[in-house]
Amino acid sequence: MAPADHPTSTWEPMQDGTVFYRKQELYSMQWKVQDLSDYKVVGARYGGPLAIVRDEHKVVALGGTQRYTKPQIQLYSSSGGLISTLAWDQGKIVCMGWTLDERLVVLNEEGLYRIYDLQGEYEQFSLGSEAQEEGVIDAQIHETGLVAISGSLSFLEVRGWEGGKAQTLASTGLSSPPNCWAIMPPELTVSRHAEVLISTESTIFTLDNLECVDQRVSRGPFTFVAVSPNGKALALLTQANVLWVVSSDFQGELAESDLSLEGVTGPPKQVVWCGNDSLVLFWDVLVLMMGPFGDSLRYYYASPVHGVGEIDGVRIIGAEKCDFLQRVPPSTYAVFRPGSTSPGATLFDAMTHFEKKSPKADENIRSIRPELVAAVDACIDAAAQEWEPYWQKKLLNAASFGRAFLDLYDPSEFVTVGQTLKVLNAARYYEIGIPITYTQYQHTSPEHLVARLTSRNLHLLALRVSAYLQIKADPVLKHWACAKIAQTKGIAISDKDDDEICKTIVSKFRGQYGVSYADIARRAWQLGRTRLATLLLEHEPRTEDQVPLLLSMKEDRLALKKAIDSGDTDMVYHVLLSLKRRLNLGDFFRLIEDGGPALVPAANLLQVYARQQNRELLRDFYFQDDRRTDSAILKLQEAAEATDMVDRTAAIRAAGKFFSEDKDRAFEARMMDEHAKLLLLQQTLEKDADGRVQFIGLSVNETIHKCITTGQSKKADRVKGDWKVPDKRFWYIKLHALTEARDWESLDAFAKQKRSPIGYEPFVTHLLSKGFPSQAKNYVPRCDAKQRVDLYVKCGDWRAAGAECKERGDKARLDQLRRMAPNNLAQRELDQIASSMNTR
Repeated sequence: MAPADHPTSTWEPMQDGTVFYRKQELYSMQWKVQDLSDYKVVGARYGGPLAIVRDEHKVVALGGTQRYTKPQIQLYSSSGGLISTLAWDQGKIVCMGWTLDERLVVLNEEGLYRIYDLQGEYEQFSLGSEAQEEGVIDAQIHETGLVAISGSLSFLEVRGWEGGKAQTLASTGLSSPPNCWAIMPPELTVSRHAEVLISTESTIFTLDNLECVDQRVSRGPFTFVAVSPNGKALALLTQANVLWVVSSDFQGELAESDLSLEGVTGPPKQVVWCGNDSLVLFWDVLVLMMGPFGDSLRYYYASPVHGVGEIDGVRIIGAEKCDFLQRVPPSTYAVFRPGSTSPGATLFDAMTHFEKKSPKADENIRSIRPELVAAVDACIDAAAQEWEPYWQKKLLNAASFGRAFLDLYDPSEFVTVGQTLKVLNAARYYEIGIPITYTQYQHTSPEHLVARLTSRNLHLLALRVSAYLQIKADPVLKHWACAKIAQTKGIAISDKDDDEICKTIVSKFRGQYGVSYADIARRAWQLGRTRLATLLLEHEPRTEDQVPLLLSMKEDRLALKKAIDSGDTDMVYHVLLSLKRRLNLGDFFRLIEDGGPALVPAANLLQVYARQQNRELLRDFYFQDDRRTDSAILKLQEAAEATDMVDRTAAIRAAGKFFSEDKDRAFEARMMDEHAKLLLLQQTLEKDADGRVQFIGLSVNETIHKCITTGQSKKADRVKGDWKVPDKRFWYIKLHALTEARDWESLDAFAKQKRSPIGYEPFVTHLLSKGFPSQAKNYVPRCDAKQRVDLYVKCGDWRAAGAECKERGDKARLDQLRRMAPNNLAQRELDQIASSMNTR
């Protein structure tokens, strides 16, 4: 269409001229497809790509353009530009559909489905065992999931595209496949779960994951069920070719039209909503649009066409061209309708007169002065709705002209529309082939459009759009980096090439915050570029992103080092436990030991963990590292915790063996042997005491002490001899034990047995400390003469202390005692002793 053609040149009136529809040609198709009826065609919404595959039910002559026999899925832009070709080798295709982010979902009859991006990369999932065993007879795909019918007539639903398990919906009780069915996507339902509309016999069933409800409709069976873009209405086509439109809750009838029209034979091949207020029906070369009041418009094509429903119209794809049919937007209708006197039309007319330098421009402005704001807004919105840049510019100039006569007007909408139109015109360009309307753009988002450009590898345009709209360019750069790496797939690459690619990526990302090098490194690793992935990870600032990928790449030492450098103990434990699960113990320990000082913290943390959670692991670690002393100490800890004496003894002997293997631990090894012997003796002692006395766990000193207090002095002497207990220590032990037992006769006999190696002052002090002064003073005469006076005083025997002073002739000491006397009685006794000394 030439820019000079007036927008109204494609308008067609309906409803007695109160509503107009326009069909404008978007593109002349670039592809070489001759007849679309030979293909299954699926188009994505919002001006998205087209997927076509040869219809297996059609006979196609080989040769010419058909040079292949294996199924191939071809992806085209809306302008017919080839995006990519996908080889399909998974059997019969049951259904194809597009996700919201323009990935193609292809489902086969065995329940296997693939999700392709526009470059041909795919993920593969399955609907589960039921679909595999029973087969899939039909399916429908919406932007956020799919519903399939198995051979047993069960409905299986997949929610989301993460490969989740298919859920079986409520039972329908069908004995044969439905006549037709449709999906109401989750975003259009009250429950926010997908609902399935099933036509069977004369009624419609509504099915979800909880129940199957009969809507008690009696006008079936139906051959088509179509859900409006807003989910508020349903279009039902009966076998008698009656188009019936009802509310989605089946409570109200909105329209009814008989399609038995002249020149129309047979049922249509497609029933597609054109926005929310009309329907478009497709036959081979006829496109029939039915309005809500029964009036219609007919459009004829030279070859079969295919319709793609949009929220504000319908795209008509043919072999030669791509058209867009929609209702004329209100603002466009108000400005351009012939004879219109609306403020917007008057302002546009004023601008035209102004360009001609006609004084009538001022008259027009004056006539709409009270409504000038509305006029400006109408011209701005009409510009947004126009496809041709020529008329966009004219309308924006009119709005700018009107703004000049306003004192206060917020220009943000004007600026936004101007920026948006620049972006939309770039996306609509035939080499790009995304014919997105302003309404569709508003319904999605700028980020969504940038993502769509990015998925087509149009990185430069996506970056420019991001910069122009001031949105983050991180996803574009990330995709660009991954695509750059993918270009080298299957090509021999040297280390120098890896360095160059890494340098290029890093330089592009400089100054960009939030870009994850880990994601790009993961892609490099998936493509077999391990060295490049490692180089990229060196630039990743977040350890929590680095380490998991390094583990996946089996760069174990580097992953452990990065975790240690982060200072995050939990991260180090995560790496250690991951490595322990994957490696055999020998390799695991060798990795830590050979790491040098850099991995010492990991070894220390491993010991802490193993000591608390896994003693067997700690034992193996010490053994692998030849740490005999640590192994012995671990055995001693096990011995201390053991309740069974056989296990305890075995652990002690094992500890002794470990000590003996270290030349510097000969003493400890000997002590382990002594300890084992002591345990055996203690077992015997307990057995002799019929278990009434506990010996096990006591030291040699405590064993001797226990023997004496229980009257087994001979056994105490045996322990002394066997363990070579020194006499001094033995005397102390026996003194304490006999005192505890209050066996004064044995204590006296023991003191007289032979000369005490510890002297007798310890007897006195110990007995005093235990509160036995009367027993203590019996041993004072055996003490050193110089200490006796003080010892008597400690025993409270002041008379004996004074007598000792008299015997030694120490009058000064006696006078001191007299001054210290605690009471009159003690003082009189000391005075008598002093007087006897004076007399003498």
